[in-house]
Amino acid sequence: MSEPLTVSAGELDIEELLEALESGERIVVRTEFLGSKHEVTLRYDGSIFYCDTPTRLHRHEDRDEMRTCLKNQGYAAQ
Repeated sequence: MSEPLTVSAGELDIEELLEALESGERIVVRTEFLGSKHEVTLRYDGSIFYCDTPTRLHRHEDRDEMRTCLKNQGYAAQ
């Protein structure tokens, strides 16, 4: 497996993240929450989008759900 694309939260916009995921990239997003640094892994298996956070695995059934997650969690540029 190749190395994941690693970015800081807000470095890419939503469409750039979605396109990278749909092309088979795994993406590690470095983010800060309540003063602590975290890494979130985003991936797509061809039918389900995943956001693997330090505490939970989120599943998103389609592009619109994933778009909402990326926006709400601040992983993408606005």
